[in-house]
Amino acid sequence: MKQKSKSLILHLWYYLALFVCLILAFLWLFQVLFFNTYYEYRTAKDLSKLASTTKEYYENNKSEQDYDILSYNNNACIEIIKNYETSYSSNQMRRGCIFNGREGIEANGYKKDFINSNLSNKTYKMKNPMLNNETLINAIKLDDNTYAFINVSLEPTDPAIRIIREELIYITIAIFILSFIFAYFISKKVSSPILKINKRAKEMAKGDLETPFEVNENITEIKELASTLDYTKNELSKLDETRKDLLANVTHDLKTPLTMIKAYAEMARDLNSDNKDKREENLNVIIEESERLNLLVNDILTLSKSESNMETLNKEDFDITALINTILNRFTYLNEEGYTFKFNDKRKYIINADKPKVEQVIYNLLINAVNYTGEDKTITIKIEDFNKYIRISIIDSGKGIDTEEIDKIWEKFYKNEKNHKRRKIGTGLGLSIVKNILLKHDFNFGVESKKNKGTKFYFDVPYNN
Repeated sequence: MKQKSKSLILHLWYYLALFVCLILAFLWLFQVLFFNTYYEYRTAKDLSKLASTTKEYYENNKSEQDYDILSYNNNACIEIIKNYETSYSSNQMRRGCIFNGREGIEANGYKKDFINSNLSNKTYKMKNPMLNNETLINAIKLDDNTYAFINVSLEPTDPAIRIIREELIYITIAIFILSFIFAYFISKKVSSPILKINKRAKEMAKGDLETPFEVNENITEIKELASTLDYTKNELSKLDETRKDLLANVTHDLKTPLTMIKAYAEMARDLNSDNKDKREENLNVIIEESERLNLLVNDILTLSKSESNMETLNKEDFDITALINTILNRFTYLNEEGYTFKFNDKRKYIINADKPKVEQVIYNLLINAVNYTGEDKTITIKIEDFNKYIRISIIDSGKGIDTEEIDKIWEKFYKNEKNHKRRKIGTGLGLSIVKNILLKHDFNFGVESKKNKGTKFYFDVPYNN
């Protein structure tokens, strides 16, 4: 059975009210179950101090008036017995006093017990036979023939205590009612910004990527949530913009070869059907444009798999120098068009990586260099040894990249030219594929560029000599 959900306000109100109820329950539990125990503990502690003070009074030969004041201030009864006779007894009309007048030690067994025990002090707990209340007695030995017995009631009968307990009932009722009211307003106050954020998030889900998540609250977590959602909104906005650009670029890159395929196919059929050379020339253009379309589709699929983490790395040891030479052999057909590829490193560098993917990285960087190199049509490949790693660089002699555009070149179909120039080779997805592969390998990579002096793309590979 599905549990019925509750609103945030109701949850907060419920827990705050429950907390107050627990506090009140603890307060009453302490008053009912533990108050007498605690009262007895504090009374025994105060009685022990009073016994010590009584002994000091005796040693300093204080007057009976001093004993009376001491007894009155502490609401206790003090009785001093010397040579088995009562030599001093305070006002015995208090509830803590055990009435014995001057009857000596025979009237109360605890006195005889203590005197015969030869102890320096002892505490007795007994019921006052006259008033039927619990009484605590502290007996101390003042000298060889003198003993003091200080007793107090263990029942808190002070009128103030009764008033406090009566007040507690009214206070509890008032707190109980007020806590529910305050809990509601507090929960509403705390939940209000969250509900606003939730409403704004629903608007964002419907496509509103402009309105910011503004929250006028001093709650750190809510501010952080609003900030996170603002960041998410901005990223979604960028993603939406990228999606639109991607759609526009894919449409353009698909439309151009399809238009050419159609045009040359019609020419081969209608205009050059009798001219074998022209027909073959038209068919070659159709084949080249078909290959361009196939390459674009493959690059889109490769990038999609890479970004969705569908591909895993199959690392192996291989010679990166040999791999670069193998890749360069694929570009020899461009030599006829004046392109020059400079790579003279002969040393073997054995690295551990996914060979097909590193091959794709180098291949795509070379395609990018071909598309953007300068009039000298020169592309340089370098391997630099930094002991713990090697740096592989592909350098063109083109017009360079503006500083503010360097971070954007890894985006799909991005061009640093305003006009949509048709590439010599490639699809415009190469650098995005390069970025994803290098990130998967956790390789450092970057771009260095100077205006009108060319651009260097590089990546670093861990290497052990």
